[in-house]
Amino acid sequence: MGAALCATAALPAQARAAGTPDPYAFAEDATRVDGMPSTTGAVMLAPGKTYRSSIREGGKLYYRLELGDGANAYVSATAVPRLGKAVGSAEGVKVTVQDANGHRCSSETARFGPTGSPHPVTAWASRQIGRDPYMCQEAGTYYVLVERVGTVTSSEGAQGTLGTQGSQGSRGTQGSPDGAWGLELGYVMEPLPKQAGSTSAPEVWNSASPAAVTGDAKRRRGGSSFTTASAVAQGVWEDTDGIRAGQTLYYRVPVDWGQQLYATAELGSSSSGDDGYVGNALVMSLYNPVRGFVDDATAGYDGRQRSADLDPLPPVRYDNRFARDDQMSGMRFAGWYYLAVHLGAPVADRFGDGPFGLTLRVRVTGSAAEGPGYLGTSDPVGVFEVTAEDQETAESGSVGGATGAGGTGGSGGGEESGTTGASDGAQGIGDDDTAMKLVAVTGIGTGSLLVLGLGVWTVVARRRTGVVAAEHGVAVRGPGHGAPRR
Repeated sequence: MGAALCATAALPAQARAAGTPDPYAFAEDATRVDGMPSTTGAVMLAPGKTYRSSIREGGKLYYRLELGDGANAYVSATAVPRLGKAVGSAEGVKVTVQDANGHRCSSETARFGPTGSPHPVTAWASRQIGRDPYMCQEAGTYYVLVERVGTVTSSEGAQGTLGTQGSQGSRGTQGSPDGAWGLELGYVMEPLPKQAGSTSAPEVWNSASPAAVTGDAKRRRGGSSFTTASAVAQGVWEDTDGIRAGQTLYYRVPVDWGQQLYATAELGSSSSGDDGYVGNALVMSLYNPVRGFVDDATAGYDGRQRSADLDPLPPVRYDNRFARDDQMSGMRFAGWYYLAVHLGAPVADRFGDGPFGLTLRVRVTGSAAEGPGYLGTSDPVGVFEVTAEDQETAESGSVGGATGAGGTGGSGGGEESGTTGASDGAQGIGDDDTAMKLVAVTGIGTGSLLVLGLGVWTVVARRRTGVVAAEHGVAVRGPGHGAPRR
């Protein structure tokens, strides 16, 4: 045991801390790619796949798409800053889809916002047939531009103002010494409908908030990424291990055509006795089946139980895509919708690291309706449908991954899951190629680490695999929301 402790002490600080939140579990099947600083030589992305890359401060990276004229294309980028690195509220990632002449098809920026935490942020962009009769409609070559935006003001993370550009090596990910952020790129193709319908969003829908979901909570462990998100259905769900300051937990809910989703995240009271207050402590964000941002809700924290409620959202309809606000436009597909719950790192300064109790109240109303009737199949297949198996997975919490945003998942957190924050945290220590391995074992005591051997160590972690409002305009989150977007 003495040798084990010595070996553990040599690990980076974020690996040594028991229960350190895992920043993000990248998809196991993600293909590594290098973004280019110019469109010349940009690597081509294939639909239905997930990619892993990285971006340095001030980076502008291009990736190439080859599109026909019979489908819509959606690309998302999730940026993952390294553990312990300071970020500014205005920092974030911007994603733009452009045609071969440099015309913007759509773009969105996701920022870290006022929580003061380095955590995963996701933005999306698209090429949509029929949105604009003059631009981005023809078959041909298109480009995805991913940019790091904003400035770092903290001395811990400051590297000067933005402006350094260049090609990024795919090895720079969370934990990278050069300050690069890890990137996970998703790419989904949506076929056109068999029959052209309305080109305007519905004007009338039920916007009244339903009664809160009550009853005894079922236990479910949240995942640490889109591909490891835990499936939940209508009901009350208590996270098995709670949530720690600085951590982000992911859950997924099947929502069919014609159905409405309502969700509330509740943060439990603290036992620390501190009478301080942290504004924007809890943020719950909702993403659609292609990881497109829909809406978010925030809550401050003063040690007493607090809740964050999503505003009422319209039923899932194909025509919602023609709306000019994020919330309605984002509710354009049936499939798995993702809830990302983040607890700000500053909470630890007042109330400790946690874990804090976390409860989700989820309601899905309305009967499933017929979809638009697509001409072909999506890529990946089945991303815009809800099956009986999906419903069973959400109810039972059985192991099974969600397809979506170009990736296949693995096991999500099951009911009464024994997965702990400490074991999850091992995933984010560094790159997959790292040569250091740890084996966490229970039986001696919770959180005990037993390191076997004195040579090369390997981190063994159980991986649980699992266009915005106006397409040419600026998408902005409503007042009071966590991370402003544009």
